[in-house]
Amino acid sequence: MQPEARSIAVQISYRPPFPVQEMFGFLAARAVKGVEEGDMHYYRRALTLANGAGVVTVRQGTPHTLSCTFLLDDSRDLAVAVRKVERLFDTGAEPSAITDALGGDRLIGHEVVSNPGRRVPGHVDGSELAIRAILGQQVSIDAARSLAARLSLLHGRQLATPVGTVCQEFPSAAAIAALGEDDVPVPRARARALVELAGALTRGLCLDPPADNDAVEQQLLAIAGIGPWTVAYVRMRALGDRDAFLASDLGVRRALEQLGEYGGVRQARDLAERWRPYRAYALQYLWSIASRARVQKDVTGAVGRGKSVPRPT
Repeated sequence: MQPEARSIAVQISYRPPFPVQEMFGFLAARAVKGVEEGDMHYYRRALTLANGAGVVTVRQGTPHTLSCTFLLDDSRDLAVAVRKVERLFDTGAEPSAITDALGGDRLIGHEVVSNPGRRVPGHVDGSELAIRAILGQQVSIDAARSLAARLSLLHGRQLATPVGTVCQEFPSAAAIAALGEDDVPVPRARARALVELAGALTRGLCLDPPADNDAVEQQLLAIAGIGPWTVAYVRMRALGDRDAFLASDLGVRRALEQLGEYGGVRQARDLAERWRPYRAYALQYLWSIASRARVQKDVTGAVGRGKSVPRPT
């Protein structure tokens, strides 16, 4: 008989400032039904660990801490589970160093100084992140969530002890590698890339730190259907490369155009050189600028069409 899961409370500290609600919002917007849930005030997800499964719930704790509750099949996995959450929330970041490096920049400096402490969202499982990145190619965030939820429902292991709506693990690389291309609900070329990636993961490709990021990049690029955007995204969120930059990202292009710059890939890459070694943090500020501009455009368009727009309270 399987032992009862054990609940363990842990406080994880970080260096202030840290707009934690922004991170909760980012994760909630991408949460896969059954595997994750959350809103602007908390985040919960399933964990796949060496000795069993687990669920972690993260909230804002006392000043400068994240309050985490781990429900683990085996308490021996606690230390690894804590490190996964630390990577996910980038708790090792040094906001003062990032602000010093980026705060004087003519393009994003004002954004950095006005909103210090933004983190780079990491992930608890590099394999899952890479698989979801392929699922999300050329589709919206909501569509990517739906595809990942369908894949998880069909091929993820059920949790012995669900918490909230979190009831299953994300499918393992081995489970996905065993699928045929017709079993994955995406276009054939993307399904082929997904199955091939999963096979590489089962053969030893490691997408969690510490890893040789450049070697991993070459291995990923050798898989047909995986391009520079996906590789940079994996480097940033899975491997913890804080100098990764997504030059071809649509949000980057929109942000640069909002700032009066041409947003082409080459131009974005050249501009980003001056943000080294914190280009991944610069990217978070560009995404924020693009998001704000998109919201403003939506509001302006709604007003122009004579629709009522809610006012902030």
